[in-house]
Amino acid sequence: MSYLQIKNVGKSFFGVEALKDISFNIELGEIHVVIGENGAGKSTLMKIIAGLYHQDKGEIILKGEQVQINSPIDAIGKGIAMIHQELMPVPYLTVAENVFLGREPKTKLGLVDRKQMFADTKKLLDEMKIPIQPEAEMRTLSVAQIQLVEIAKAVSYNSELLIMDEPTSAISDREVDNLCDLVFRLKAQNKAIVFISHKLDEIFRVADRITVLRDGEYIGTKNKEELTRDGLIQMMIGRELKDVYEKRDCKPGKVIFEVENLCKAGKFDNISFNVREGEVLGIAGLMGAGRTEVCEAIFGLNPADSGTIKIDGKKVSIRSTKDAIEHKIALVPEDRKELGLNLKDSTGFNISLSVLKNFVERGMIRKDKENKAVDEAIETFNVKVQNRKTPVVSLSGGNQQKVVIAKWMLSNPNILILDEPTRGIDIGAKTEIYKLINQFAKEGKAVIMVSSELPEVIGMSDRVMVLSEGMKTGMLSGDEINQMEIMKCATIQRESF
Repeated sequence: MSYLQIKNVGKSFFGVEALKDISFNIELGEIHVVIGENGAGKSTLMKIIAGLYHQDKGEIILKGEQVQINSPIDAIGKGIAMIHQELMPVPYLTVAENVFLGREPKTKLGLVDRKQMFADTKKLLDEMKIPIQPEAEMRTLSVAQIQLVEIAKAVSYNSELLIMDEPTSAISDREVDNLCDLVFRLKAQNKAIVFISHKLDEIFRVADRITVLRDGEYIGTKNKEELTRDGLIQMMIGRELKDVYEKRDCKPGKVIFEVENLCKAGKFDNISFNVREGEVLGIAGLMGAGRTEVCEAIFGLNPADSGTIKIDGKKVSIRSTKDAIEHKIALVPEDRKELGLNLKDSTGFNISLSVLKNFVERGMIRKDKENKAVDEAIETFNVKVQNRKTPVVSLSGGNQQKVVIAKWMLSNPNILILDEPTRGIDIGAKTEIYKLINQFAKEGKAVIMVSSELPEVIGMSDRVMVLSEGMKTGMLSGDEINQMEIMKCATIQRESF
């Protein structure tokens, strides 16, 4: 008897069938990877199992009995916990308060035993090798740190089934190693682990069995040993995929963007670099190296304390995002939900938001022109959506990312900054985005790309700037762009500013 059986499960949103008769099983003591392109239905299925959604049809059978999972609390009561791809912390509470939210330890008088709560949280974090203090407020943490806390919270329930939806999408290689060690320990404790990831190397590292979904349909389940990398990709996308990193003849032109001695107290110090026409400059480094902070400073989101920015050799002042946009700079941010999208509005509104002035005639927005541009963008970027009116919040994480990229591409920037542009995106969509980046560079524009995935940095970049602890530790080019050299630079340490 299987621990969990999914039988003929179906689910629709806004008239679009997200899941179509999905059936497979999950066993105790296994790491079961669920994989598929963005919009394949992975997260939707997991949210049904975790009690966030209810299936329109089909059955869920837990330990031989048909069950109705009515809420996340109900799921936890049945031994099922989920780490969500999109983070949902309570920002003004501490790490400990987030971990034990709703199940705080009590004193004999019935009050919250804060001393015990903080001690239990510290023990949990120490066991998982997560260097975060229980007293820290969630709002002070980075995206990667919040992800680690969410993982710790899910583990703390001691559930029989632990669902991990893209748990490594925002964490460094070191944290991935720790997480994988933890996953193997949980497996050894006879837990069932459902692991969703787009990182193929990671999948073959952890999986016992792999289930593939495509366009909401079940394609198949196989033991890891039965699959090759190419065979898995073909199952995912229904076609053979070649040349993930498209070769681009790099003939950079003149320098069009320069940063000199950029500083921000406690974040980064004395950062200098330039980017030329037609060049992709990769930025690499471990978590906390200052990569995102440098990008946000350039874009005026969190301006630097000092330093100079030049465009086409002329010094410019960028103290706000408005200043950056006026200078034809665009930023695709690391956190799409917080900084990249208006989740209350439609897909079309989000795509056209940054260029609405382009459709204004006589003080009025020409909706026909706006709609035409939006529809073309949806087609160009292959956003899986019913139509432009579909709420952007209903899209998968990968399709939301495509919307953010489409929005900024419509603004026709000369300098495009991409902070983790393929985070949470499947291999097929990644290839599409790589082609768009290359096309942008071929047009003589400048690209700055931050990525935690070293193969992506190596495959896409003409040069790579490496940061460590807020300082520039390397500028690599040619044969220097390899994993060994990047990691050497990324692990250089120094005393605090």
